[in-house]
Amino acid sequence: MDLERLKARAAEIADKETKDWLGRTQASEKLYQRATKTLPAGVVSNFQAGDPYPVYLAHGKGSTVTDVDGNDYTDFHGGFGVNVVGHAHPKIVEAIKKAADDAIHFAVTTETTVALAEEICARFQCDQMRFVNSGTEATMDAIRVARAATGRDKIIKMEGSYHGHHDSVLFSVVPEADVLDLRHSVDESGKPWYTTEPTSKGVPEALWDTTIVVPFNDASAVDAAFTDNPGQIAAVILEPVMMNIGIVVPADGYLQALKDTCEKHGAVLIFDEVKCGGTIAYGGAAERFGVVPHLAAWAKAIGGGATTGAFGGDANIMEYVTKGAAQQGTFNGNPLSSAVGLAALTQVLTRDAYDHLGKLGTMLAEGCNRAIADSGIPAHTVDLAAKGCVSYRSEPLTNYRDFLETIPEIYWASYPYMVNRGIFMTPGDEEQWTISVQHTDDDVQKYVTAFGEFCQLLTA
Repeated sequence: MDLERLKARAAEIADKETKDWLGRTQASEKLYQRATKTLPAGVVSNFQAGDPYPVYLAHGKGSTVTDVDGNDYTDFHGGFGVNVVGHAHPKIVEAIKKAADDAIHFAVTTETTVALAEEICARFQCDQMRFVNSGTEATMDAIRVARAATGRDKIIKMEGSYHGHHDSVLFSVVPEADVLDLRHSVDESGKPWYTTEPTSKGVPEALWDTTIVVPFNDASAVDAAFTDNPGQIAAVILEPVMMNIGIVVPADGYLQALKDTCEKHGAVLIFDEVKCGGTIAYGGAAERFGVVPHLAAWAKAIGGGATTGAFGGDANIMEYVTKGAAQQGTFNGNPLSSAVGLAALTQVLTRDAYDHLGKLGTMLAEGCNRAIADSGIPAHTVDLAAKGCVSYRSEPLTNYRDFLETIPEIYWASYPYMVNRGIFMTPGDEEQWTISVQHTDDDVQKYVTAFGEFCQLLTA
């Protein structure tokens, strides 16, 4: 297939579909113009920005969301992976109402908070945990505790990975790198590990050499980094399934090799399960891949839609929060968030729910695969229960450099095409779909049909 012709065709589709989309979202445009007066880019997070403006939503019910113009969409965005329970699930609504009647906030630990902690520890195989309010806080505190436990400063992260927006992890990140024209800034020297400039302004230069970057799925590079930095590395942090460049699954034996290397060198293995915890299996990556890290970070799906994050792991590491490693927060484990999270994990996201999510995920991925095969476009799918994606590269990704070989022009044509046909998607070629327990076979078929039509139009 002629790649340049494919890109040109994608540009034609993107132009037409964007014009159609702009004509259907005039209330979003009006709200954007209002919002930019008080909010940079008219949004509350850089990930929500749009070109020329984002869709503003007004309502959600079940698997459907409605924008401020009154357009309905089947929701495969899922709040970047938060809404595995769907929208306005009766059990979640009931928990919110009861919490509102009892107490929304104390800044004192409640029995509900303790019960949620017990559920998280049992579900994700950890000894102890602490609550926070976001994925960023969860990874930030996990790294701090790992540094406290080891008395070391340096950490290892994976090339291109995202772990929130605190200073220690803003190196080799997508999509922030696009703004600074650093998406393709990778070390080409052939070294197994390297340090680099941050992909955010405002990160102190004193931190630049404390974060070591290695490719995902390369255990030997991690081992080399430890050998070359003896007694200096506190932790290795990674998404066990890399989920900010589409989806990259770990190679067989990779996660166990990292744990073995960390234990050999007295360091801490941290799984960032902010996206995959609660989505890819009942017990997250630890259950799906059979490797339990020393520490893990969770957020998004574990809160059932409420603002919740957590981190936890081995008791002999977690005890450092009582030995001088700062870990606090006025809203941590508040009664409202705890009630919603407990309802989500115990009443909605049951083991039976993951059977349903697995069935729908496979149906969606297989349907997209058929469309890809019929049209011959360079793409592949990944299927992991509630999570999955289409990436525009024929072969599955193994690391960030593979992601750089994808064809973003196709994604940027697919986005307005799918939105115009009632499929609400994540805005970025590095993102994934999220399926909820309230999605149906018909919802999935709607996605598959629209995607198949897009593929045929792209190759016409």
